[in-house]
Amino acid sequence: MNIREITKDVLYVGVNDRNTDRFEALWPLPNGVSYNSYIVKGSEKVALIDTVEIGTVRDYINAINLEIGTTSPDFLVINHMEPDHSGGIPVVLATYPEIKIVGNRQTISMVKGFYHISDEHFLEIKDGETLDLGGKTLKFFLTPMVHWPETMMTYVEDEGVLFSGDAFGTFGALNGGVVDSEMEIEWYWDEMYRYYSNIVGKYGRFVQKALEKTSGLDIKYLCSTHGPVWHDNISKVVGIYDRLSKYESEPGVTIIYGSMYGNTADVAEEIARQLAIRGVKNIKIHNASKSNLSYMISDAFRYEGIIVGGPTYSMHIFPPVEQFMIAMETREIKNKVIATFGSFTWASSSVGKLKEYVEKMKLEVVDSLDMKQSADESVYEAAARVAENVVASLKLK
Repeated sequence: MNIREITKDVLYVGVNDRNTDRFEALWPLPNGVSYNSYIVKGSEKVALIDTVEIGTVRDYINAINLEIGTTSPDFLVINHMEPDHSGGIPVVLATYPEIKIVGNRQTISMVKGFYHISDEHFLEIKDGETLDLGGKTLKFFLTPMVHWPETMMTYVEDEGVLFSGDAFGTFGALNGGVVDSEMEIEWYWDEMYRYYSNIVGKYGRFVQKALEKTSGLDIKYLCSTHGPVWHDNISKVVGIYDRLSKYESEPGVTIIYGSMYGNTADVAEEIARQLAIRGVKNIKIHNASKSNLSYMISDAFRYEGIIVGGPTYSMHIFPPVEQFMIAMETREIKNKVIATFGSFTWASSSVGKLKEYVEKMKLEVVDSLDMKQSADESVYEAAARVAENVVASLKLK
């Protein structure tokens, strides 16, 4: 089990999950995921910060007992109620019956709804309030809709430690180390982009409010509920979340396509070739029938240009491509250069319906291509035109 002192009397007691295949039963976890929990020891009181997913709770309780022995923690602070963090609450309460569950009004309502716990176990706090543990003071900041309505952050004023809930999290288990300074972290950056775009992506304006609320804090350790404890890389982590929550992109183009028999795939490949001829170096191509939606969403969030295409299928968009468009609409994606292409055999529909999705997102289609049956010279010329117009519209070259 990972037990790690972060600062004096602030300890990590989280667990790794290398068994779950999909986070939220949706998003692939090829590198696992961590469920992070912490202990804050004051001279008078002890607080736990969040719990873990129910399937990992035995290791979690063992880690707590190793640190505090038979002493019961006094408080359990709940920053976020999603069951991968709150699932352990009933076990914690059964193990330590005198513990008080600390949360805001929405948190307490959700704990009651999920776990049917009675009123006497709760201590309600409000935005900006503090809790004195004796030499360690917890200060609470409500950060609703990052990414549930009850979410909040807890700051240890005396140590410069911010427990941030799901904010600043990433997919990927912890491989021995806990703090970023003691591990190889490069591979976590792609997982952070994927985590943000998959989980938090819709709530950019609320992330901005949370960043503003905590901007004046002296943060020495940034402790999310998933992934490393950030110390050396705090400014980079906050920068990534800041840019993504403002829908700011990196240079590059993501091509998402569907193809039943290869004809639409030919167009996707030609558009990519033409983009490269025009100097675009970072081009990500996803066959929507093969790539997992998680990675398509991540690249679409990350890069400025999005080119989407697919064949007409029963007078609709080819289903895997439509699933991607629904994901973009759901996440209210902004500030993108978008082009579309499609194909049909006897009646065209997909290109028109792709345009409808783009309009719902309050964006514009900079160019479009519709192919009947298979590509000829005129289709390749149109593919070059699409690439030319996309490149001309990109701000990030």
